Amino acid sequence: MRKSRGLLLACSLLLAGLTAGCGRGTDDAGGIKTVHIYQFKVEISEALAKLKTEFEKEHPDIRLEIQSVGGGSDYGASLRAKFSSGDEPDIFTIGGNNERDMWLEYLEDLSGEAWAKDVKPLAAEQMTVDGKLYGMPMNLEGYGFIYNKDLFKQAGITQKPLTLTALREAAEKLKAAGITPFANGYQEWFVLGNHNVNVAFAQQPDPESFIAGLTDGSKKFAGDPVFSRWLDLLDLTVEYGNKNPLSTDYNTQVTMVASGEAAMMQQGNWTQGQIDGINPDLNLGILPMPMDDTPEDNDKLYVGVPSNWVVNKFSPVKEEAKLFLDWLVTSETGKRYITKEFQFIPALDSIKGTEEDLGTLGSEVLEYTDKDQALTWNWSRLPNGMPQELSSSIQGYLGGKLTKEGMLKEFQVNWDNLSVQ
Repeated sequence: MRKSRGLLLACSLLLAGLTAGCGRGTDDAGGIKTVHIYQFKVEISEALAKLKTEFEKEHPDIRLEIQSVGGGSDYGASLRAKFSSGDEPDIFTIGGNNERDMWLEYLEDLSGEAWAKDVKPLAAEQMTVDGKLYGMPMNLEGYGFIYNKDLFKQAGITQKPLTLTALREAAEKLKAAGITPFANGYQEWFVLGNHNVNVAFAQQPDPESFIAGLTDGSKKFAGDPVFSRWLDLLDLTVEYGNKNPLSTDYNTQVTMVASGEAAMMQQGNWTQGQIDGINPDLNLGILPMPMDDTPEDNDKLYVGVPSNWVVNKFSPVKEEAKLFLDWLVTSETGKRYITKEFQFIPALDSIKGTEEDLGTLGSEVLEYTDKDQALTWNWSRLPNGMPQELSSSIQGYLGGKLTKEGMLKEFQVNWDNLSVQ
């Protein structure tokens, strides 16, 4: 049944691609062409609206229509629905690797664009097939435990906890000081199914080989020592976390830290703008997410490309779409928005960001990256739909409906089902 639904979806997407030129991108009144953009980073939606105004001033014959879908919404499902209905965008955002392959039939080759040579190799790899670049990486991002340095000081914590034991001791001190140690937004599938469980994939000796082994049967979740250690960390965050983590959404989680109610949260540098909007004077940093007591293995952050701008090759306004992307990364206005407004860590060597531009969190991520203390993002390598299934199983465990063993067994069953071609 699952394969039949997948075949129907593939057919719907193919039909949408073949008919894409019929319904979108036609001239508006006065010869103005509209480029429809569909993207998932809700935290930059306000800045994008301002950027749209700047672009349209410089290009009066082009109008941008921007729709941002993310946070608690399933962006991937909504994007597939748009293509299935024929309401496909001209520019959209996707992840690399598996997601790139899923959408490859609809992606314009961007290798010939002037900016392509400036893409950092780390960022280009996940969108390259047979030497051709099919997307513009939005930025680099990293995550760990964002923490309030002043609350740590208030609780008497003088050193960064780089081991699981040290993290527990820090949580005890925060609790004794009347401070909630962790704000856990475990209502959100991506917090668990992308970022949290990625710790167990990224800490494998060879993540790509481990993932391949899960598919060919040579590896299993049950009995894997790294997944066992990851569970110790997950349990600790819940033990010292806010009440009702399974009904705490992204905005609530961020607000808890920004308001000083909680000392730590598992999030990344993308939250800088939202936090600054609540309390611009907060003294923040990013901690690693230690699973055991070997600090040399744990003193790392998780860094990757969150998403890529891609152009629908069936779009009747794809030239205008490519013009916008070129303007975004080559014009002084576009580069200013990337670094100063979005507070993005640039994925292109031609764009430079200062510590003031990137914010404290972005600067720490860049520092870890430059010191080669960055571990991989692996959710785009997983079978399509697996991150959502992982999240559902973890939520079942946290809610008391599954044992640890039951959760890992459910991981395996869903993996086996979803990896069947």
